[in-house]
Amino acid sequence: MKYKLIIGIALVSLSIASCKKEVENPDTNTSFALSDAMLKTTTTAEAQTQPVKNVLSFYGKITADNNKMIDVYPLVGGNVIKVNVELGDYVKKGQVLATIKSTDIADFEKQSIDAKNDLLVAKNQLKVAQELFDGKLNSESDVLQAKSEVNKAQSQLSKVQETYKIYNIKAGSIYEVTAPISGFIIQKSINQDMLLRNDRSENIFDIAEISEVWALANINEIDINKVKLGIDADVTTLSYPDKVFKGKVDKIFNVIDPETKAMQARIKLDNPGYMLKPDMNANIKLSYSEGESMIAVPSKAIVFDKSKNFVMIFKDRNNIETRQVDVYRVVGETTYISKGLKENEKVITNNQLFIYRALNE
Repeated sequence: MKYKLIIGIALVSLSIASCKKEVENPDTNTSFALSDAMLKTTTTAEAQTQPVKNVLSFYGKITADNNKMIDVYPLVGGNVIKVNVELGDYVKKGQVLATIKSTDIADFEKQSIDAKNDLLVAKNQLKVAQELFDGKLNSESDVLQAKSEVNKAQSQLSKVQETYKIYNIKAGSIYEVTAPISGFIIQKSINQDMLLRNDRSENIFDIAEISEVWALANINEIDINKVKLGIDADVTTLSYPDKVFKGKVDKIFNVIDPETKAMQARIKLDNPGYMLKPDMNANIKLSYSEGESMIAVPSKAIVFDKSKNFVMIFKDRNNIETRQVDVYRVVGETTYISKGLKENEKVITNNQLFIYRALNE
């Protein structure tokens, strides 16, 4: 009986030890799988070999396109009766910007009246000359002379009428300043009741069409040899720090400004919603190729943990690998990998952090 008890205790002990060993060594082949909901929102990108780019950062400013900016000058002097626009207003082509009462316009009105009277007199003289010629009381040369006078009077009237169109002359010696193009008022130096001199040489308005603008980057002397036509540019401003305006360098001004000791490069930018305003300060990043190629992935695919960089390699929903990589350089939305990744391997670009934690914590 005693021996049976000892054998029973021994069997129980072995059973407990066996169970304990099984708990301490769980099945390491148990796999992680993405749920259907997680799989739908998980995105991937293929690692691709791309030319390695570097980025240079410069300060600059936004300016209007000089080809789409017009200075408006007063064609006559006089007293400013009314100003219809303010700085920053959007105006349409032909819109009246200001009204000026001018003695110069009074002279044009007199010229118009005189030209109309001269034409009327010349036509009457032609009629008389034609009647006399029909009655054989004068020569054909007299008729031709009368016709010449009519043509001269008509030409003078046409000239005055064309002046009326250019000057937008209205009755009462009124001259209307109109917008030659549609755009924004970016400069204004005229106010109501101002007296404009006839010899004034300064413009009274600047109008700019800013659906496209320029960003002018100040290039330091040390970086001049790196800036080439056609390289990519990313432009940000203080007003829209999270908005990146993309363009390319389309002109390099090969002159050093003696004050800033910098050369300027121009980038053309689309300006949706007129977000960019002339004279805004801008941060400009120019990216250029270094002449070598390397594996590249979207920067958002990188998981940084414990002072190391990782990517999540996606093969299928049941086969996801955590891979440590060596980052060579980050250029905006692109990260170049020097070690740890092969071309065409798929890296997870959305939900990668959740998956990393599920697999490694």
